[in-house]
Amino acid sequence: MQQALRIAPSILSADFARLGEEVRAIDTAGADYIHVDVMDGHFVPNLTIGPMVVKALRPWSAKPFDVHLMIAPVDPYVAAFAEAGADILTVHPEAGPHLHRTIQLIKAQGKKAGVSLNPATPVEVVDPILDELDLVLVMSVNPGFGGQSFLSSALRKIEALRARIDATGRTIDLEVDGGITVETARACRDAGADLLVAGTSSFAGGPEAYAGNLRRLRGED
Repeated sequence: MQQALRIAPSILSADFARLGEEVRAIDTAGADYIHVDVMDGHFVPNLTIGPMVVKALRPWSAKPFDVHLMIAPVDPYVAAFAEAGADILTVHPEAGPHLHRTIQLIKAQGKKAGVSLNPATPVEVVDPILDELDLVLVMSVNPGFGGQSFLSSALRKIEALRARIDATGRTIDLEVDGGITVETARACRDAGADLLVAGTSSFAGGPEAYAGNLRRLRGED
């Protein structure tokens, strides 16, 4: 059964000079999760943050830290991000040779496990491991940079995954990341998403605008 729409603001769009304050502000404004994009300059063409930053941010919010690992190889870093305070660790099938083993590694750390599907990654990849997952993330842009335009082909993928998730009878977040605006948020919700990553749309206008941004993304305003 589909859950109410929730928002995971991506700190990639926050003011990095005052990142702790930004995390607290977006939490206070009503964020459901805090989304942390980890990029290695190898698996994706950008370089962001490591476990030390996650650990430093952890005291600034009690909300779940939704950590998206866009790194390869991913297995050697799972424990470090878990210890730093991640609640959910999401990996890409292409980031290691044995996806099921990676999911087991995350679970062994006592964390929730997610799998992220790039635009060219077929939904069938999750079929053998769906019963092990807590989250499936659909990338509606090619990963690596914020501010990209939404790829409408993601909507068919969301619909296909919604049907798969519902068939399990389990609570599995269906998350979408990339190009999320008020308009694309509505389209993703209608296709079956229940959790949206939004960077630019969440953090636009400064802290006084955050609560309104989140309400509009949810369709409440």
